[in-house]
Amino acid sequence: MKKNILISTGGSGGHVVPAEILADHLEKKFKVFISSDLRGIKYLNKKKDDCIVFNTPKLTLDFLIILKIFKVSYLIIKSYFFLKKNKIGKVFSTGGYMSLPVCLSAYLLKIDIYLLEPNVVLGRANKFFLKFCKKVFSQTANLKNYPKKYKDKIQIIPPLVRKEFYEKKKLDNENKKFCFLVVGGSQGAEIFEEIVQNAMINLSKNYEIQIIQQTKANNILKLQNTYEKENIKNFIFDFELNFPNLIHQCDFCITRGGASTLAELSIMSKPFLAVPLLSSKDDHQFENANFYKNLNCCWLMNQKDFNTENLELLLSNILENRPEYNAKKENLKKLNFQNSWNNINQKLLTTINEN
Repeated sequence: MKKNILISTGGSGGHVVPAEILADHLEKKFKVFISSDLRGIKYLNKKKDDCIVFNTPKLTLDFLIILKIFKVSYLIIKSYFFLKKNKIGKVFSTGGYMSLPVCLSAYLLKIDIYLLEPNVVLGRANKFFLKFCKKVFSQTANLKNYPKKYKDKIQIIPPLVRKEFYEKKKLDNENKKFCFLVVGGSQGAEIFEEIVQNAMINLSKNYEIQIIQQTKANNILKLQNTYEKENIKNFIFDFELNFPNLIHQCDFCITRGGASTLAELSIMSKPFLAVPLLSSKDDHQFENANFYKNLNCCWLMNQKDFNTENLELLLSNILENRPEYNAKKENLKKLNFQNSWNNINQKLLTTINEN
């Protein structure tokens, strides 16, 4: 009989996507439940109907603080009885304040707690539960803001990406026209639109290029028409379920610093330019991108420096200086040489079964 596991997640795609991938890894050996707040549900794919909603409020000091404390207290009681009723044996958290009631309930019930840190900066919620957890799954032993006394709890695993990425990784792709992919992550990237558009138009006068670009739904037709007037082959989208295929088609990506997107680009050996979101908590997007930059796998640009002139100059240099581009591509291949779905699956299961 399968043992029961609950994965607590929510908030942004950066928390939810790894949670769903973790569920895919564990579902053959365990009966997996997923809990999320209402914000996180929209990022769930096939497990949306099976999700348990614990809509945890953020405990900010405002005039609603008493009401929020009451609601969190209620959710702790609710999750306590859910864990007990469903005989949950282990709880995973991908971080975020939305996991607070579930993890507190698990601690009270003496249920094993495991933390998954998708970023290279330890999240505040995960830091709070370090003392009570069995292990912290991370892509690096050098997590920022991580207390040294808990170093023995880190279990290094490659970043979690969907199985489709490993399947696409095996396929060859060679474009006649250099293909740029532009994505903004779950929080969007409106700043990319005009700057990228202008840079691409200027580049197209000297280079054979094509573009795949994410934008808002109401801007798709306008952006398509702009590129088509300049004879630039394009595919414009707002949300694409078959994202592995888009990455497979591209040669280079312009993106934010979200852990999931960078991991997906990395596993498929696609060099990228990261423009981290300035408002990301604890500057985690910068640290995520800087992790790859220090391995000579990508380019990194501060949002304050992100303009048409600087972008065009950087991309022109990439198109002209292929040895630098190829070196980063090879470094990505080396970084992921031993990474496979089965290897990660085995490491997860071995760690869980040992504790």
